[in-house]
Amino acid sequence: MATHLKSIQPTPDPLDDMSLPGWLYFDPEFLEAEKRAFLRATPQVVCHESEIAEPGEWRSLDYLGESVIVIRGDDDEVRAFTNVCRHRGSRLVDGEAGCAKVLTCPYHAWSYARDGRLVGVPHRTEYPGLQTEQLGLVPVALERWRGFLFVALEPGAPSVHEMMAPYEHEVAPYRFEDLRAIGRVTLRDRDLNWKTIADNYSDGLHIPVGHPGLTRLFGRTYAIEAREHVDRMEGELREDESSNPSERAYQRYLPEAEYLPPSHRKKWLYYKLFPNVAFDIYPDQVDFMQFLPVSATKSVIREISYGLPDNRREMKAVRYLNWRINRRVNAEDTELITRVQQGMASPTYVAGPLGTSEVCLRSFAQKLRRLIPEARLEQPPAPGWSQRSN
Repeated sequence: MATHLKSIQPTPDPLDDMSLPGWLYFDPEFLEAEKRAFLRATPQVVCHESEIAEPGEWRSLDYLGESVIVIRGDDDEVRAFTNVCRHRGSRLVDGEAGCAKVLTCPYHAWSYARDGRLVGVPHRTEYPGLQTEQLGLVPVALERWRGFLFVALEPGAPSVHEMMAPYEHEVAPYRFEDLRAIGRVTLRDRDLNWKTIADNYSDGLHIPVGHPGLTRLFGRTYAIEAREHVDRMEGELREDESSNPSERAYQRYLPEAEYLPPSHRKKWLYYKLFPNVAFDIYPDQVDFMQFLPVSATKSVIREISYGLPDNRREMKAVRYLNWRINRRVNAEDTELITRVQQGMASPTYVAGPLGTSEVCLRSFAQKLRRLIPEARLEQPPAPGWSQRSN
């Protein structure tokens, strides 16, 4: 006799319609749990390969208390190391960028070749049996994606290539490999939990409420979608001119990007890679942002702009106008999310409902509850829970 198996539908999770509880946005133990669960493993962008084109050129990234150097070797290979001398743990280099024949520690002058090998030890005879080949700089995992260099402090997370796979066809025409930096790295300190910033980046409902400039530029065309590892947002520049002078000038003078498909020549495109790296892709330039946690209530927004080489006056003008428009957007966002951060600290706040269109916030909350089950709780567990759960 044939057996017919009735398909079993998974029980809906009642929390799928709810946002995250407020304590997750200011609790130090939850941040420690996030570090262990995913933050240390997720890829973080450091720079574009063109920024370290010559041997000895390096760029650095400070992330979760670790400093990482990405440097080009004499063999033209790019490598990443922790910025830590193997002798007494001193930081080797300071700042965000530089060029060095050797990396020499400012404490005791131990020195390292561009490929990380220990090549110089003062007072060498005082270290009998020293095995220099075992004391090179500690390597960090490095990934190249379309000309950009990413590092991860630990294994375990999907690569950028895997995360962006659904959108490779859309990104390809923008020629990321040919981009060049058109500004310096800026670091903006914020008294915000990193999730407050990340949530806002993928929030579509606040655009018509909090961003009149973007509303003038996009009308009702702003749209969002969520994939497993990437949120995607877009807005289409309207044909009718804005009443704002900067926005109107941007619309008028934006050169035709003939290398892009017609569908994208007037499109502002945004991607956020889970959990805290974002690319803003415009017809005139590409900006990246990272929401770097410092503490449970402090973050650093790290950003830099890139563009294809283009000396046309129109392009220089629209890149400046882009900067003006988005500085206003950033100021509006800062005011909005500061209010959110303050409200999250109130004991009266409990997780609120999420609308059906809030697909990115739904996806983010589901991921966090899956990765850290304590995120399902309305109140934090007893102190020490993050160590016990580990």
